[in-house]
Amino acid sequence: MEVKKSPKADLERGKTLSLLMGFVVGLAALFVGFEWSSSDVKVATADEGVQDIIAEEEIEITRQENTPPPPPPPAAPVVTDMLNVVDDDVELEQQDIVTSEDNASEAQTQTYVAPVVQEEEEEESAQQIFTVVEKQPEYPGGTAELFKYLSKAIKYPVIAQENGIQGRVVCSFVVNRDGSIVDIQVMRGVDPSLDKEAVRVISEMPKWKPGEQRGKPVRVRFILPVQFRLQ
Repeated sequence: MEVKKSPKADLERGKTLSLLMGFVVGLAALFVGFEWSSSDVKVATADEGVQDIIAEEEIEITRQENTPPPPPPPAAPVVTDMLNVVDDDVELEQQDIVTSEDNASEAQTQTYVAPVVQEEEEEESAQQIFTVVEKQPEYPGGTAELFKYLSKAIKYPVIAQENGIQGRVVCSFVVNRDGSIVDIQVMRGVDPSLDKEAVRVISEMPKWKPGEQRGKPVRVRFILPVQFRLQ
């Protein structure tokens, strides 16, 4: 069956006209756009404003001048000694200058004098008491003679014998530079009667041989035990 189109519904008939109208409207719009975007260009001639343009473009060249350096600070005042000017006619006193060469002969003849030991130092060394010396003091004849002396000189106190008191009394004393015995002390006692007898026996001892330090006699403290024993 053949399909029949209505003349009102036929779209192909107005297609060409619509295309032509679109081209016309587009060209018109393009022309109007070119007209609106154009602007007037003014060309300056050599007589009009050329000098003003050159003056504006010129840059002033400046040069920094060399400024002189600041002046130096004032120098400190120099104090000089006053010089006394003496006239040539004034006679000065002649002074003799003595040098070491002039006294060379005298210096050769001088002899060295040893310093004198002060008496105060000697007195101090004389009063000093030693406990350990190079050479210890000694009883005349040695230790054996000392024991013989003690056994003969000791008299046993009667009170101590009756009470049966015996023991060893430890005494100390100082042997002087001349050998004499002084400063007797009881370091460890047993009984007052025995202590007293030990001090008596020591004080009656003969002079000892003094101790020596550096070849000179000195005072030395000596410790001696005295034995008391009943038979």
